[in-house]
Amino acid sequence: MKPIQIVIDTNVIVTAFRSTQGAAYTLMQSLGDPRWQMNISTALALEYEASLKREFSRQGRPLALIDEAVDGFLSAAHQRDITHRVRPILRDPADDFVLELAIESAASYGVTYNLRHFKGIEAFGIEAIRPWDFLKVLEVAQ
Repeated sequence: MKPIQIVIDTNVIVTAFRSTQGAAYTLMQSLGDPRWQMNISTALALEYEASLKREFSRQGRPLALIDEAVDGFLSAAHQRDITHRVRPILRDPADDFVLELAIESAASYGVTYNLRHFKGIEAFGIEAIRPWDFLKVLEVAQ
């Protein structure tokens, strides 16, 4: 079975580091599950790193853990080079590079808590979906 291709928005990554109780954490713990494949670009990896540094500073956690986390994402995710730009498309132009990654990776889903920011991605055959809804998709895919 071919893995479901997804792109994970930064807000999901940060949420996974805020709490071990929610769907974001559960999703990130399943990284490496053969049913799905995370896709990442250099720009998204840098955004993950910057956002996690802000979050860890706020929490008073050691910043050294961020390098380990981002290295883990990079080793588990399929790294993509963005070859086509589609900007501006989204409500928040800062999210356009996430859409470009989703298009480049032929992702079925963009996993995010900000569904409103990703309105219009359906035109590219991509569905914006919350982490808990994606976990339900995985249950069906078993």
